[in-house]
Amino acid sequence: MATLHPARTPSAHVPPIHTKRGTGTSDGRRRPSGFLVAVGLGLVMVILSAGPVVAAPGSPSSAQSEYDRAAAEVDRLKKLEAGAKEQLARLTVEAEAAADVSRRADAELSSAQGRAEAADAALSRASADVKKARSDIADLGRETYMDGEAFGTAAVLLDAAGPEDVLERAATLDLLGEDREDRLTAFREVERRQGDATEAARAAVAKRDSAAAAAAEAEDAAQVELARAQEAYTSVTAEQATYERQLRDAEIRLLAAQEVADPQGAWEEQINEQNRAADAEAATIATAAAAGRAVPPTTGTVTSCYGARWGTLHNGVDIAGPIGTPIYTPAAGRVLQAGPASGFGLAVYIEHPDGSITVYGHINDYFVRAGEQVAAGQQIAEVGNTGLSTGPHLHFEVHTGGLYQNRVDPVPWLAARGVSLGGGC
Repeated sequence: MATLHPARTPSAHVPPIHTKRGTGTSDGRRRPSGFLVAVGLGLVMVILSAGPVVAAPGSPSSAQSEYDRAAAEVDRLKKLEAGAKEQLARLTVEAEAAADVSRRADAELSSAQGRAEAADAALSRASADVKKARSDIADLGRETYMDGEAFGTAAVLLDAAGPEDVLERAATLDLLGEDREDRLTAFREVERRQGDATEAARAAVAKRDSAAAAAAEAEDAAQVELARAQEAYTSVTAEQATYERQLRDAEIRLLAAQEVADPQGAWEEQINEQNRAADAEAATIATAAAAGRAVPPTTGTVTSCYGARWGTLHNGVDIAGPIGTPIYTPAAGRVLQAGPASGFGLAVYIEHPDGSITVYGHINDYFVRAGEQVAAGQQIAEVGNTGLSTGPHLHFEVHTGGLYQNRVDPVPWLAARGVSLGGGC
């Protein structure tokens, strides 16, 4: 790789100035004549009025100026490109934040639906118990009526509205035996449970409907945010491509100013060397993965770390890479889910022996299924751009308190398993 150096500037050689001798002085030194003094002053005025001296083309000063201009342009374009990359990362994080709200609302809806279904099942069981108890109480009422001894007592029971009223009146008249009282108490308890189940079912349905409305609202807001982010992302991507082309030309000019024999070839060799290094890293990770060792979730460029970013909380790490780049599980575990996921498009969720869950979002395709056991280093998916995403990348999360509970920084989690993201976070 050609190394960028500032061009050396040779020391300027200033030839001596020869003038005609003037008249002598009493101390033996020569003094210029009045005419030469006047001419000298005139030349000074002309030089001062003409401004700075411009070096002739090809001179050392001209070469240094060309180098300085090229270096300044490279520096300016690098800053612009870095700013564009940061803006792209910000847009991605903002889209993911909107998706996260939608995803959590969807998870709450799913939970609410589960509670509503459980409450409905409990109500069905309670209703069945009440029906059975009513039949039993009807039999008990008839038995109590037939056992009425006195005419007055029989008249009171005959006046009852139904079996339950019979029981109530019988209990008042102390006509129930201990066993019958227990049956009546059990019936009342079954009725109470049915009432509780009815209220629980109504509350669960209300929460489910509220969660459904919240999920729909969050999804709509996420789609609006994604459309805005994608429009801006497309614009900034075009700007970045322009900066990259301009930076390439500026770096080639800088190499030329350093008197590199083949500036364009040297620049291309730098790029080839970077690509070879990236390929070597990918090959090393693939080899480690094949051996079942813990590896990073994927290769590429870390664009966003965990934590507060641009006014929002980013709950994972983003690693940008071409679509189709392999995604590995850093540790062994069991696949909880694999397939469509709100906000993520497609995602894989893996639960590890310590209870932690790793999440792989925006994937292009997946190669595992729910319930499957996976080994450390196993390829489970490939990088994609699905769901609420502004560009190809892997969004990687770690949950330590259950799904979407207690999400933590993935970097220490990976480090505890001997995995590094290369100082990207």
